[in-house]
Amino acid sequence: MPGSRIAAVGHYQPAKVLTNDDLAGMVDTSDAWIRSRVGIRTRHIAGPEEPVDELAAHAAAKALAAAGRAPASVDLVVVATSTAVDRSPNMAARVAARLGLPSPAALDVNVVCAGFTHALATADHAVRAGAASRAVVIGADKMSEITDWTDRTTCVLVGDGAGAAVVEACGEGEEPGISPVLWGSVPEMGHAVRIEGQPARFAQEGQSVYRWATTQLPPLARATCERAGLTPADLAAVVLHQANLRIVEPLAERIGAVNAVVARDVVDSGNTSAASVPLALSKLVERGEIVTGDPVLLFGFGGNLSYAGQVVRCP
Repeated sequence: MPGSRIAAVGHYQPAKVLTNDDLAGMVDTSDAWIRSRVGIRTRHIAGPEEPVDELAAHAAAKALAAAGRAPASVDLVVVATSTAVDRSPNMAARVAARLGLPSPAALDVNVVCAGFTHALATADHAVRAGAASRAVVIGADKMSEITDWTDRTTCVLVGDGAGAAVVEACGEGEEPGISPVLWGSVPEMGHAVRIEGQPARFAQEGQSVYRWATTQLPPLARATCERAGLTPADLAAVVLHQANLRIVEPLAERIGAVNAVVARDVVDSGNTSAASVPLALSKLVERGEIVTGDPVLLFGFGGNLSYAGQVVRCP
């Protein structure tokens, strides 16, 4: 069966920007404290009239426009999110309705911060199996809606946004543009990152996540490159889940991607959960920091202490 490739990407963030100084007026914190511990300067926050499916649809529409593909040609929509308020219709169906897609398969994936890379693998598998020919894969989260804004350990981290990719079957004789996924989880450590309760609230054990990410993930990321037939030195860019700059930078260094651009969108966007990987990737493409055909490592990790990574070719 044919492989798949990313034809184009797109992203969307709400207009409202929340700075560290703004947060200092809300909780006991400061710009210096936040920058020194997580490296974040600003984050975008959606208003009450901006639901997750609206963020997702904006990003998807931009990706479709960039690919030059008609919405009617999409036969699969996969949305990665952990901040859906309602159970049905699911987020993918809501996005499909906003985009005017006629009859796509529509499914949600909830793997929290590793959601987009899981969703991308799911779409890739569907195309390889012949179950779909063109998919829109979206990571979208409205973290501000599940955040305790009186808790300075979590409220300084989060932001809202969405990123999307158009995934389609490769042409005859064309090399696949999405490598085999490497994915897994650490179920016994699921308590380290949680979205629980009524109303749902985000909580995490920051030190546990930091130690796990910086020690356990580098060999997994290198193994992901091996599945693509590459070494870390071959990578043009590394796009990790934008959890915290103190996690992203040492993790990128330990992977050994010495020639790669490292996405640091967390500085301006905060932790946008499932949106963080496609959001950061789309910005690298938009700024021309990577070009068509470049090998890029995508690696999501976090909630459930799940992880998923693949090497993709830049659209």
